Amino acid sequence: MGLLSEGSPLTWEETKAHADHVRKHGIIQFLNEYKRLRDRKKDVLYWGDEVEYTLVKFDHEKKVARLCLRAEDVLNELQKEEKNHPDDHPTTWRPEYASYMVEGTPGKPYGGLMAHFNLVEANMRLRRNELKQLLGKDEHPLALTAFPRLGCRDFTTPLTTPTPEEGASRSLFYADPVIFQGHPRFSTLTRNIRERRGEKVAINIPIYKDKNTPSPFIEDLSKYGDNGESQSAAKPDHIYMDCMGFGMGCSCLQVTFQACNIDEARNLYDQLTPLCPVMLSLSASSPVYRGYLSDLDTRWTVISQSVDDRTQEERGLKPLKENKFVINKSRYDSIDSYLSCKTHNDINLIYDEEILHKLKSEGLDDLLSRHIAHLFIRDPISLFSEKIDQNDEEDTDHFENIQSTNWQTMRFKPPPPNSNIGWRVEFRPMEVQLTDFENAAYTVFLVLMTRVILTFGLNFIMPLSKVDENLQKSFKRNALMDEKFCFRTDILTDCSPPEAEKCVIECCEGKTCTSQNQFKALTIDEIVHGKDDYPGLIPLINKYIDMVEIDVDTRCTIQQYLNLISCRASGKLKTTATWIRDFVTNHPDYKQDSVVPDSVNYELLLKCSQISDGEITDSTLLPSTVTSRTTDNIPKAMSKVDAYLNNKNARNGEITA
Repeated sequence: MGLLSEGSPLTWEETKAHADHVRKHGIIQFLNEYKRLRDRKKDVLYWGDEVEYTLVKFDHEKKVARLCLRAEDVLNELQKEEKNHPDDHPTTWRPEYASYMVEGTPGKPYGGLMAHFNLVEANMRLRRNELKQLLGKDEHPLALTAFPRLGCRDFTTPLTTPTPEEGASRSLFYADPVIFQGHPRFSTLTRNIRERRGEKVAINIPIYKDKNTPSPFIEDLSKYGDNGESQSAAKPDHIYMDCMGFGMGCSCLQVTFQACNIDEARNLYDQLTPLCPVMLSLSASSPVYRGYLSDLDTRWTVISQSVDDRTQEERGLKPLKENKFVINKSRYDSIDSYLSCKTHNDINLIYDEEILHKLKSEGLDDLLSRHIAHLFIRDPISLFSEKIDQNDEEDTDHFENIQSTNWQTMRFKPPPPNSNIGWRVEFRPMEVQLTDFENAAYTVFLVLMTRVILTFGLNFIMPLSKVDENLQKSFKRNALMDEKFCFRTDILTDCSPPEAEKCVIECCEGKTCTSQNQFKALTIDEIVHGKDDYPGLIPLINKYIDMVEIDVDTRCTIQQYLNLISCRASGKLKTTATWIRDFVTNHPDYKQDSVVPDSVNYELLLKCSQISDGEITDSTLLPSTVTSRTTDNIPKAMSKVDAYLNNKNARNGEITA
């Protein structure tokens, strides 16, 4: 969750009047913190996860499942124990966008010991149990990315009624009480994004065209009270949604890492960026929106469109007059620049020249200056009257106001003021999974990848334009099995910019490469398990595990998690998205018309609940006797890794875990 300042929220016009003030003082606050903390070093890796839960209520008599709008009451109880035991409580709870969502994290971050990997799943299970104890009969916490019938008639309990002509969202489908009411940030963001844009947000995602789906698929939105604005914004053969809640009402799994120092944080930020599309595809779990089967498997573009506050001028639809920049992306999107590598920043970066000059004149290097100056092309979209005037030597709210509303695939996070926390990076694209086992597996896999990257000195960096192309592919239905992704295969060496540019163009178009074969088009299976001279992510993790001191129990735990990732990547196990899609299309009440009726939604979520609680298993979704592939599949690649590590040891001394 982003910045949660307390106070009286300003209207958009009032916020706009203070936008330059916020930007000016936000930069001053960042510079003050940077100068104080740029040399801070932390010897121990700290890391933690964030899991967002959806509260669902079942009516078994009517056979319907509804979103349960009790998050505020539940959070109040959860936070009582946390406040009573601030130093040793094992869980932490925070509000999220919707009244049916809560976010749970470990009470304290995990450390650098391998044995800490044994704690992740147990803590996730504890969080789920804490939630369950506070819920009523037939109410369940689900780690569910997207509620399938969000925005349909009567999708909440208690029932809510949209108000298209008034309120924060003015949505045809999503009533304001569904937005979390316990903090003004969420309704304020909803209102100000709409007002800044000058119209409602327009979310269009392709519908899955089944046998009986109308062609073209065009909804009559007048029955929802549309005055014509939505009908003109809705695209044929697309599912249309019209407010922030459809995106920010989705749940995800995020992982934050504390680095040793600012340079290591910048390196991790860069090296993890090419893995964002890979992990999004591997964790795909959201194929249904507003009661329709979509032709996508992931939520990312839905959220991106849901908070796109760019005006028509900023979207390039009108000449610039009131605004300063044509901005290429929504404020929720992929990153636009690396922080430690100049070579592959091949995206046209939009930044504020004045801010860039200010940062560089204060001693910041060009890459970090451009990153911050790019973030600060955005306006603040939530501001509180009590927070306008701040002490720039002590406060960072103006900086965080802009920083925390740039919702990108990766986030570079300076240390908070008045704390002993170090420089951090946040990995944001993954979709949440149904079970604690799965969420622990994805978390541990990613943490191990950071250890592999830093210990082996690997280089996954590739042109950002290709990362963006990969991200677009990762949205698609069954992308895990059907798509090939441009990926760096020569991860042990660098090559000069001209060779890199030539190589990415030729290799990823399937032509013969005359350069160093740095980039190739690979399936997710090949990225995870290796191909030819490229060793693969899991074999690299296994090589790292072989090098460090680890007990038998921890190794067994890790291997179970790697087994899940391996089987998902190879297609031996379904992604949650494929599993949900197959459940819907094989249900007798599904009419092959792309519509997911109440009865299908009820039985789907009931099965999700039973799987989450361990009452039933599904061997197509979770591993049983399936075994993962090993490093033995690619001995040539691993021998190359061994030779590289031996040379590195000779140059730099022994590598330590």
